[in-house]
Amino acid sequence: MARPLDVTRLRARLAELLAEYRIPSASIGVLRDGEITGFAAGVRDLSTREPATPDTVYQCGSVSKTWTALAFMRLVDEGKVALDEPVRTYLPGFRVADPGVSAQVTPRHLLNHTSGIEEDYGDPGEGDDVYERMVANLAGGRQVHPLGHTHGYSPALGYAILARIMEVIDGGRWDDIMRDRLFGPLGLTSTSTRPAGQDRAATGYLVRSLDEGPIPSPLARLPRAFGPGGNVSTTARELLTMAYVFLNEGLAPNGTRIVSPGIIREMTHSRVPVPDPYLFGPEWALGLIVCDWHGHTVYAHDGSAVSQSARLRILPEAGVAISMLANAGPRDSFYRKVFNTILADLGTVTIPDLPEPDPSLTLDLSRYEGSYERPGTRYQVAAEDGKLHLKFTLNPMEAQLLDKPEQLDYELLPISETHFLMPSDDPLEDTQTVAIYEFKNGAAQYLHTNCRVNPRADEKGATMHVMAVSTISDHEGFWNALKQAYGRLPGGATWTLAVASTDGARAVNVIVHDSLDGVRSFFEGHTAPFATTEYFEADAANAVGLPSA
Repeated sequence: MARPLDVTRLRARLAELLAEYRIPSASIGVLRDGEITGFAAGVRDLSTREPATPDTVYQCGSVSKTWTALAFMRLVDEGKVALDEPVRTYLPGFRVADPGVSAQVTPRHLLNHTSGIEEDYGDPGEGDDVYERMVANLAGGRQVHPLGHTHGYSPALGYAILARIMEVIDGGRWDDIMRDRLFGPLGLTSTSTRPAGQDRAATGYLVRSLDEGPIPSPLARLPRAFGPGGNVSTTARELLTMAYVFLNEGLAPNGTRIVSPGIIREMTHSRVPVPDPYLFGPEWALGLIVCDWHGHTVYAHDGSAVSQSARLRILPEAGVAISMLANAGPRDSFYRKVFNTILADLGTVTIPDLPEPDPSLTLDLSRYEGSYERPGTRYQVAAEDGKLHLKFTLNPMEAQLLDKPEQLDYELLPISETHFLMPSDDPLEDTQTVAIYEFKNGAAQYLHTNCRVNPRADEKGATMHVMAVSTISDHEGFWNALKQAYGRLPGGATWTLAVASTDGARAVNVIVHDSLDGVRSFFEGHTAPFATTEYFEADAANAVGLPSA
């Protein structure tokens, strides 16, 4: 008989780690032998000092994808949708820029993040038609990579398309489908797709420095576009109710059959390789990450939603699942310390450490150098003094929010010819891993980190620094438009500066692109209703300064 968990000791250890990481609270659930044990530490809201409990509701971020995948697979189980039929079978008007992808992309591609479709869906709003609008806005959506070519995580788009298929098949809105087809049959009372009631909901916090401590997040929730991929709220206990289904061949704890055993096998065994296998896992299944812990298979998903975070781990061989929800983060080292303490108490396999760098490797660094980017994200890999560095340009507004410099610089330590450790000097950042892979004509074609894939950029012509000086007529509209513009920056272009005057009436942005007219066309397309802007060629050496009179 398994020994009982020492909840008192585990709660004390959790409280110690929360204090160390300055995270206000966390709620833990442990499922073993069909029974759930829950405990929590810290406070769900710093202003009220209300303590967190196992019934505190948190946003679970991208763990929402596992919920959505399971609900979608109920329709597969009923024969109403097929994983390998084209999306167009269910959404006849579906179209992206590539005609072949428009005709051939399937639900399976969306579930395992291999569609390659850029997250270029504009602003679909917050209405009930949000997923319909996202699909309609995709007509010009480009490919990050060819269909099925490699794994590249889709934060919102892929699962929003799945949600729209669910709506068309079931005749209702995704939120209602999730309630009626999944949350209700599971017997859940605290899980929802819409903003949770404030009586038991945790408040999200940012931790920008250990000295400053947690500060309230300026954003309460992700946009509704992220709903199927990021907006489910739940408790640690109810998250494990879903995990129970995967451990028990599709049965819920209340005896309801959610899906057949064959669907559980399909969800866990239909897998694609992940280029960077170390930080999360070497394979991706249908709504689940597949981890390898010292030869033992573990199913997982992580989530982050506006300064709240979630971890779910399912250990089928041990019949165990663990959930953690917190109102700050995510921090990988925090999760590892908490879960390894619990796993050791359970007497089961623990989380493997990241690999060590291999000092014996001799690499041709020129094969990796270059820019890897997609709209809103740019990585520059460069060799400096015989070492490889990765420079990451933050969204200027994100840098200001997080109190970080706009460009971060990391040394890359080789694990193999295609994999690198990326340690950080920042005490708030854990070591990450990076894959730089698929060589063509002597140069790597993709950079994969944090599950996202970024193709090598064609930088020809992106040499002109253009300064846009704006007189703002609608402050909120201007900066919201700028956020949208940043996410849709043309390939090869970079955004090096975004500042506002103290009174908010003026703004200066510097964009590197192929021409002044190209920047004007792009910038005006987003900001024209909210500001009058003049354009000047800036000093290419430093891209700062003011236009001459």
